[in-house]
Amino acid sequence: MWYVDKSMQTDSQSLQFLGCDKWRQLKRCCGITTRFVFLLWTFAVHTNAQQARGELQIEVKDPQERSSAAAGELVSESNQVKKKFEIGADGKFLAAELPFGVYRLSITSQGFAVWTGLIEVRSNVPIRVAVQLGIASVATKVEVSDAATLLDRSQTATVYSLSGESLRENQSPQAGRSLSDLVNDQPGWLYEANGALHPRGSEYQVQYVLDGMPLTQNRSPAFAPPLDAGDVESMRVMTAGYAAEYGRKLGGVIELTTEKNPPPGWHGRFESGAGSFDSLSGSGEIGYSSRKNHYEVSGQGFHTDRYLDPPVLENYTNWGNGSGFSAAYERDFSERDRLRFTVSRSEIHRTVPNERVQQASGQRQDADNTEVSGQIYYQHIAGDNLLWTLSASVRDASANLRSNALATPVLVFQNRGYREGYLRGDIAGHAGHHDWKAGVDSLFTPVNESLAYQITDTSQFDPGTTLTFAFAARKWDIEPTFYIQDNFHQSNWNVSAGLRFDRYGFTVSESAWSPRIGVSRYFDRWKMLLHTSYDRVFQTPAMENLLLAGSAAVDSLHPEVLRLPVRPSHANYFEVGITQALFSKLRMDGNVFYRNFRDFADDDVLLDTGISFPIAFSKARILGEEIRLAVTEWARFSGFLTYSNQSAIAQGPSSGGLFLGSDAVGILANNSKFAVTQDQRNTFRARVRAQATKRVWIAVSGNYGSGLPIELDTSSIDVNFLLAQFGPEILSRVNLARGRVRPNFALGAAAGLELYRKEARSLYIQVQADNLTNRVNVLNFAGLFSGTAVAAPRGASAHLRFNF
Repeated sequence: MWYVDKSMQTDSQSLQFLGCDKWRQLKRCCGITTRFVFLLWTFAVHTNAQQARGELQIEVKDPQERSSAAAGELVSESNQVKKKFEIGADGKFLAAELPFGVYRLSITSQGFAVWTGLIEVRSNVPIRVAVQLGIASVATKVEVSDAATLLDRSQTATVYSLSGESLRENQSPQAGRSLSDLVNDQPGWLYEANGALHPRGSEYQVQYVLDGMPLTQNRSPAFAPPLDAGDVESMRVMTAGYAAEYGRKLGGVIELTTEKNPPPGWHGRFESGAGSFDSLSGSGEIGYSSRKNHYEVSGQGFHTDRYLDPPVLENYTNWGNGSGFSAAYERDFSERDRLRFTVSRSEIHRTVPNERVQQASGQRQDADNTEVSGQIYYQHIAGDNLLWTLSASVRDASANLRSNALATPVLVFQNRGYREGYLRGDIAGHAGHHDWKAGVDSLFTPVNESLAYQITDTSQFDPGTTLTFAFAARKWDIEPTFYIQDNFHQSNWNVSAGLRFDRYGFTVSESAWSPRIGVSRYFDRWKMLLHTSYDRVFQTPAMENLLLAGSAAVDSLHPEVLRLPVRPSHANYFEVGITQALFSKLRMDGNVFYRNFRDFADDDVLLDTGISFPIAFSKARILGEEIRLAVTEWARFSGFLTYSNQSAIAQGPSSGGLFLGSDAVGILANNSKFAVTQDQRNTFRARVRAQATKRVWIAVSGNYGSGLPIELDTSSIDVNFLLAQFGPEILSRVNLARGRVRPNFALGAAAGLELYRKEARSLYIQVQADNLTNRVNVLNFAGLFSGTAVAAPRGASAHLRFNF
C-alpha cells in the first residue's frame, strides 16, 4: 500500500465549487500479482525504453593500423556533458547514454597529434567512430571549439540539460528536494506545497524517466521516497515537442540518467551531510568494472525534523526518516549484445504536520511508504543501422496512514498499494536522412484501496454525514500503447513526426490517437534555431481513490451524493520558440506556448478526512511566455537567468469526481471560470557561479514568484478566526482583497572547496544556505484544514564527498 500525502494543500477549483475549508493528504497506488512479478523477473528484459539517447563506439588506431591506448574527452555545451575517459590497449571505448546532440570528441596519445572532431548523436543506433592518430610532428592541427556544441541544430523543441556537476553542487537543506529544486529553476515550472512540481499549469502530470524507464506516479517528497541526486549523471527537462514514445503523464518530462561509463577497476563515492532542522544524511556507492562486466551497489539514508511544508510557522510533528539501497549488474556479451539488471528498495517514515488546533488536541498522524523495484535490460544491435530492445520493470509500493485517538476532526486509517508491471519492446533504425523508432508497451496494475474513518468533531461536517465508514476494493488497470516516430534531418531543416495510440481501462474505458509534429530551421549565419511543435496529449487520471470515488458504497456517506466518472484528459499543446547562440558563450532560449484541455485533471478531498481523489473540470486553457539566458563558462563565470509569464484559467462545470452534501449542490450547473491553483503570473530564477581559484567556487542565487491564488471564498472570510488559526505572520503574507498569496522572494548562497586530489581520488566539501533574509514565504493559503503551506525559513547545510 502506497500512501502519499499532500498535507494541508487544496486547489482553488475545488474550494470555489465545493465551498468548504479542508486539509488534505494525497495518496497514490497501483499493483501486480506475485506470480506475474516472478514471470517478469525470470523472462523479461529492459532497455533504454524512453530516452532520446545514443552511444558512440570509439576505436583508436595508430598510423600502422594497430590498436592504441589513449585518453579521450567528450564535450557538449548544449547537453551540459563533459566526460574524460581512458581507452585501453585494445583501442576501444563505449560512450553510452549520450543525450542527442552535438559533441566535440578529442583523442590524445603520447607521441601522436591530438585528434579532434564534431560528432552528432541523433539516433538510438550506436555510432562507430574510427580514429586514426597522426604523427605529432607532421600532422595538421585542427581546431574545434566547444562553442560548436552550444546549440543542437537538430532539435525541434527546447530541452534544458543539467550536468552531474550541477546536480551535485545544488544540495537542498530540505531532504529529498535537490533534484526537484533544479527542475523548479527551469522556465515554466513551479512549486506548490511539499515540493510538488507543476509544469506549465498542469496538476501532477509529471513523468520521470529513470535510465529509460517511465515513472508516471508523482515523485515529490510527499508522494514517494526521494531519488538520490548523487546517483544521477545527467538530467534533461522537457515541456513540449514530445516524441511519440512519451505518454500517460505529459505536463512535463524529466529524464534522469545514472553513470554508464565507469572507470575500470574499483571506484565509488561516499557522502555525508548535516544542516538546519536537525538534518543528517549519508550515501555511498561502490562499483567494479572489468572489460565486459560492471557491478554497482549504493545506499543512502537521512533524518530531518522538517520534511514537508507545514501549515504554521511552528513546524509541528514534521520529522522524516528515509533510507534506500540499490544494486546493478551489466554485461556486454559482445559489441552487439548488452544485458543489465537493477534492483532497488527505498522507504520513508514520517509524521503529518499539524495545524494549531490539531496540535492543541494532541493529534498525531504517522505515514510510511516503501518502494521496491526491479529492471532487466537487453539490447541487440542487429546491423550498422538497426537496433532492437526489450524491457521490463516491476515496482511494488506500499504505504500506511495511522491517526492516534486524539486526532481532530476525524480519525483516518488507510492502506493503499500497487505492484506495477511494465513491458516494452522497441526497434530503432537509421536510413539516409531518417532516424526512426517504433515500439509497444503496456502497464499491468491491480489497484488496492482500504479506508476507514471516524468523525470526532461533527461541527466540521454537514448535517447527516455518516460518522463512521469503512471501504476496501481491488481492480486491475491495463494500459497498452504503441507508437511510431521519425526524425528527418536535411541541410538545416529538421522534422520530427510521430503517432501514438493509448488504451485506458480502469474505472472507465477510453482510447485515443495522439499525433505529434515538430519543425525547426537552423540559420548558421546568425547561430539561431527557430522551432515550432504540436503535441496531441492523452493523460490518464491519477489513481488515488478512484475506486472509492466511483463506488456505490459512498452513497451512504451523505443523503446528497454526486458521482461522476473521471475520464482521461485530452489536450493540445502548441509551442513556438527560438534558441540563439551569442558571443560563442551565451545561449538564449525563448518560447511562447498555448495549451487547451478537455476534462482538465485536478484533485479534491473527501469530506474533511484528508483523503484526496481525482476530479476534473470541463475545460482549461493555459498560455504563457518563457525566456532563459545561460552561460556555461565565460572566463571564471557561469550561470542562468529565467523568466516565466503564465495565465492558467479553468472552466466548469465539473466533469468528473465525487461530491457530497452541500458540495454537490449546483455542481453540474456551475460553468464559471477561475484561476487554477498553479496560476502564478510572474516567476524569476537566477544563479551566478564563479570559479574563484582552481579548487574554490562560490555561487549566489535568487528566486521571485508573484504569488498563487488563495483558496477561500473571500466574500465570507472570518479574519479573526484565520488569525487564531494561522497567526499574524502568515496572514500578513496573504492579500485577501486580491485573492492571492503575496509575492515570495528568497536569496541563497553556496561554496565548494576541493580539499584533496590525487589521480581518481578526491575529497570535496560544500556549504549551502537558503532564504538568507529569513523571509516568511507562504506557498499556498486556503483556510482552516486546507492548503496552507509555509516555505522553509533560513537554513544551511554542509556536505562532504569522497570519490575514488
